[in-house]
This record gives sequence, structure tokens and C-alpha cells, in this order.
Amino acid sequence: VYHELVMTTKEYMQCVTAVDGLWLAELGPIFFSVKDSNLSRMEKKQATKKKLSQMEDELTTASKKLKALKEEEKVRKASSIRKQAISTPGFRNSATPKYTPKRMGL
Repeated sequence: VYHELVMTTKEYMQCVTAVDGLWLAELGPIFFSVKDSNLSRMEKKQATKKKLSQMEDELTTASKKLKALKEEEKVRKASSIRKQAISTPGFRNSATPKYTPKRMGL
């Protein structure tokens, strides 16, 4: 990429900058892409297979973590339900006694 072109007996470019193709692919992936022509088909298949197995491993790990969190939440909810004792009027198994002693007035 150059900024200025000077025409004398020869052409001279001023303010010249070299641009690497990987930079374009990194900054503008919609417009540019880099093809790796060095790899053979076998190497490409192995790389994709390795990437796929890595993604599957990550998925199983994440699903195990999610399942453990759900079980922990279920246990937490079950333990909080057991701790709460709600007494309701007319319910025989309540925590309050059925007959309360009469108070002595002054």
C-alpha cells in the first residue's frame, strides 16, 4: 500500500507499507480469507477430526457440570423444604399444640 506516487524519469512510491495477508483475514474476515494450501487432504481430515473430538469432549464436560448443578439445586430445594415447618389452623400435624393453656388474667 502506498500513499504517494512520484513520476520522474522513473516512478517512485512514497509512504509505502507492506500488508500481510493474514492481517486482512483477521481484520476483515467477511471480505478476505486465507487458504492453507500446504496441508494434504489426510492432514486436513485429521485436524478436523481432532477438533471435532475436542468439541465433543468439551460438550460432555459442560453437560456433566450442568447436570451436577441441577442435582445440587434439587438437593438444596429439598433440604430447604424439609427445614420449613408451616403451622396452619385446623391441621392436626402442626407444630403448635391443639389446646393452649388458659392465661391467668390480672
